Amino acid sequence: MDRILKIGLQKNKKFVFLLLLLGIISCSNHIEFTNYQSLADASWEANKNISFQFDVKDTVSPKNLFINIRNNKDYAYSNLYVITVLNFPNGDKVIDTLEYEMADNSGKFLGKGFTEIKENKLFYKEKKIFPVSGKYTFDIRHAMRKNGAVNPIPFLEGLQDIGFSVEKTE
Repeated sequence: MDRILKIGLQKNKKFVFLLLLLGIISCSNHIEFTNYQSLADASWEANKNISFQFDVKDTVSPKNLFINIRNNKDYAYSNLYVITVLNFPNGDKVIDTLEYEMADNSGKFLGKGFTEIKENKLFYKEKKIFPVSGKYTFDIRHAMRKNGAVNPIPFLEGLQDIGFSVEKTE
């Protein structure tokens, strides 16, 4: 009886492992580019661009572009303003000022994560078709200011990593 139980458990472990492996492979199949940059002391300096460079070969299929933010409990705001620049290989650029919700009305941080670190996958462009192939650069900097202030907050505390990803649409 013990032998049968052990064989059954081994088969279940193999089955669970196979399911996990398939899940990981299928989830990552649609990611064409993803990269993170860590911020020293979990602090984003004002006017400091974070840059990501990626290649585009497919000029037909639409892509979803995401800004990925990892914040910790020291982030003191419910939102995040950023200025982005998408630089095309031919010299064209698209500049956007964007606002993202980082916490709900009760102050609880949005995003995924079991620890004090929350990861937010924020839409930047949905179903974007790149018009030319080549090297693109995505630049992002924070644009957070205190109410009534002209200058940005010198060091935005509580942000650990800034990321960018390009994914195939389904």
